[in-house]
Amino acid sequence: MARTIRLTLAYDGTEFRGWARQRDPSIRTVEAEVAANLERVLQEPVKLSVAGRTDAGVHARGQVASFTTSSSVAPERLQKALNGALAPELVVVDAADAPEGFDARFSATSREYVYRIHEAALPDPFTARFVWQRPGDLRQGRMREAARLLVGEHDFASFCRRPGGDRSTVRDLRRLAVGRQGAVLSIRAVANAFLHHMVRSLVGTLVAVGEGSLEAGAMPEILHAQDREAAGPPAPARGLTLERVHYGRQQAHEL
Repeated sequence: MARTIRLTLAYDGTEFRGWARQRDPSIRTVEAEVAANLERVLQEPVKLSVAGRTDAGVHARGQVASFTTSSSVAPERLQKALNGALAPELVVVDAADAPEGFDARFSATSREYVYRIHEAALPDPFTARFVWQRPGDLRQGRMREAARLLVGEHDFASFCRRPGGDRSTVRDLRRLAVGRQGAVLSIRAVANAFLHHMVRSLVGTLVAVGEGSLEAGAMPEILHAQDREAAGPPAPARGLTLERVHYGRQQAHEL
């Protein structure tokens, strides 16, 4: 009888070409590494579902993946085997049997990302892989004003790489918060789902506002344009981390 296993993953995305497995087996991706090691232990093919298909260079602290298996191998054994092969670059934080019908992607009610910008003059070698090194203070108040105008259900075509076909670019952006701790400015984004490059494009646009090259009040006009050229350039991948994936109606409404 098939069962579903849920994995919570944390990884440094620097050396990965994103989550999704590529046709060329020499291209290193998170999905390919996890699946190959699972298959070695389970002795059967594994098809992973994932909550967030992170891009090349993007990190995760609370990525969630799931798969079905006919094996009776305990989740704890899978966790130990994967961590033995992949840690510390990629760590299985938790492995557990999931309820029938659970799917890491389709059962998720929201995803939460944090983008970090290091504003100090000199980089910190201990955090440089996980931040955008950008010296100089950004105008936090203006960025917050712009962020408020972007929250809600909108067509975010101006903030993403166009999806193929007639797939919708409407998303519910539930939170877009700007804060600073020391020399690190953080932008936290929570939505029901995100489009390709959406968070990085939101960040790049807020940075343009913070440096004064774009007016905070221009956000409704940018949304209305539904044109990628109307928004700011995407921020570098290395500053972005998938922090959490939320499941359940209550968590979705608490945000």
